[in-house]
Amino acid sequence: MIDERLKDFATDRQKEIIDAVLEHGSGGKAATALGLNKATINRVIVAVERKAARQAYSPPHGWTNPVAEGFNASRISTNYRPDGTVGQQWVIATPDKDRQAIIMREGFEAMAEELPRQEPITHAYHTLSNLANVYTLTDSHVGMLAWHKENQDANGDWDLGIAEKTLTGCFEYMVNSAPAAGVGIVAQLGDFLHSDGLNAVTPTSGHLLDQDGRFPKVVRAAIRILRRVVNYALVRHEKVIVLLAEGNHDPASSVWLRAMFQALYEKEPRVTVIDSELPYYAYQHGKTMLCWHHGHLKKNDQLPLLFAGQFAKMWGETTKRYAHTGHRHHVEEKEHPAMKVMQHSTRPHATPMHHAADGCRSASALRSPITRNSERLRGIPSHLKCFQFRGHTWQPLLSAPKWEVSLHREIGPLPARLKTLP
Repeated sequence: MIDERLKDFATDRQKEIIDAVLEHGSGGKAATALGLNKATINRVIVAVERKAARQAYSPPHGWTNPVAEGFNASRISTNYRPDGTVGQQWVIATPDKDRQAIIMREGFEAMAEELPRQEPITHAYHTLSNLANVYTLTDSHVGMLAWHKENQDANGDWDLGIAEKTLTGCFEYMVNSAPAAGVGIVAQLGDFLHSDGLNAVTPTSGHLLDQDGRFPKVVRAAIRILRRVVNYALVRHEKVIVLLAEGNHDPASSVWLRAMFQALYEKEPRVTVIDSELPYYAYQHGKTMLCWHHGHLKKNDQLPLLFAGQFAKMWGETTKRYAHTGHRHHVEEKEHPAMKVMQHSTRPHATPMHHAADGCRSASALRSPITRNSERLRGIPSHLKCFQFRGHTWQPLLSAPKWEVSLHREIGPLPARLKTLP
């Protein structure tokens, strides 16, 4: 007879099958009643038993004390008495990463329900609906700490204050200087936060990180930066698409950021937060397909086929396709048969000490906005390409006077606060 406690480890559908077996007395009779094959019933029961065993519940083996939800039993040691009964038992539990991710996501969504909502923002500009501006920001590493004496860079400092000034100032300037597109896409490509929790270590390998202050301070700064960026875009564009991608430094933080911003802009019908649990994202603008992936799981050459398979309907409805990635420390643009893959240079910030010790340098970072036309399907780079970011200050490609004169002539005066960035 099947153990009724197995329902504690079953999905809703599996519970229905277990109840049918209990009611009818056998797998064969349950299969007939449910209109299923007997082998299907047996596979379901075995799957539930294996899941229960992973959580230390398997009475035939003397395991009757399951671990808490969100954990798996990694090792069980049992001391038997001479009569064969269990004397002592030690259960070593480790986190079940998949289940903990689900629990964490549910918790974030529950907390987001109590957030105060952003009231709708007035849209003050005439825009062209066939245009979409893509503002790409990748590997910002908000919360990272860098010191110029360690990385031997004149502009080598980075902390929370510098990050907030640099990222918000740059984005406001980019938004105000880009074409008046109907759609503005804020493409935050991952690794927005330097660390993913209270311990300043990388989530997968446990490498120590240089973090500026406590994690709650980092979270508050990150939220302020992103809210300002989205609000800037709302003033300028009729519709704003927000991408908060998963990176290798912040897989958990990307989950709560998406849940938070979906709730935060719930009353603002002009904001759409791309909601995907997979780290591959896509948006269709007319006949143009825009795709994003941080770059930590797939190489650039693998992306066209991956996006073609995962977003087959969108792929078939478009004629121009672009994929954007970050993660790696160099720029690369490559034309594939049906898609152009654009590798954006990482880091608007200075070089951290552990990378400087390996010989890495921090190059240009924030990419100028790219405008996509849903009719002509042509990329129009803005005049912002006449400068780069190096470290955390504006560095012109021309001499300073010519550079500033050029910007005045092309897109108006440089905002005063950007001139005074540290």
